[in-house]
Amino acid sequence: MTVPNLLSIFRMGLIPLFIIALVDGRPGRALVIFLIGGLTDALDGFIARFWGQQSHLGTYLDPMADKLLLVSSFVILAIPTAGGGLTIPLWVSILVIARDVLISLVALILYLALHVTSFRPALIGKLSTAVQIVTVVLVLCARVWPGVAGVAIGAIYTTAALTVASGVYYIVVASRMSEQPPEPSSGAAR
Repeated sequence: MTVPNLLSIFRMGLIPLFIIALVDGRPGRALVIFLIGGLTDALDGFIARFWGQQSHLGTYLDPMADKLLLVSSFVILAIPTAGGGLTIPLWVSILVIARDVLISLVALILYLALHVTSFRPALIGKLSTAVQIVTVVLVLCARVWPGVAGVAIGAIYTTAALTVASGVYYIVVASRMSEQPPEPSSGAAR
């Protein structure tokens, strides 16, 4: 168990606290919890690289913790009765979750059918995820400071557009990859 892996597990442990804070109508507390989650994400990556604490487990734990926190945020912030204030439209939350499910399924299919072991994130995918994070922060800020609502609404629609664009991009990339012959499996007879 490395320090970065412990930080990823800690980030997963923040999810129930984040949800409870929102349900209890404490958006300021939820914002702090979400920001702590972001800080632990940056910190675990820095520690892993700087002190050479990268691990095979960490390659799974870190993105899983990130996705769980982000997806939980989009789900809870789409529920109007969860603490009140600005909500993310349900259709935007569905787009965000559907894109992640789509990417996971495409990667699994490419692995099973073509033995593709690397499905690298694209710039548009990273941008989409970054805007999703900013959107969560702005929606939480709008619940604390209602004057931010206009900016948060703009971020919500930007998230929707980038989510769709990145989903389409990954479908196109997967389609091109599926046209290539499968990679030979290791140990195959020659």
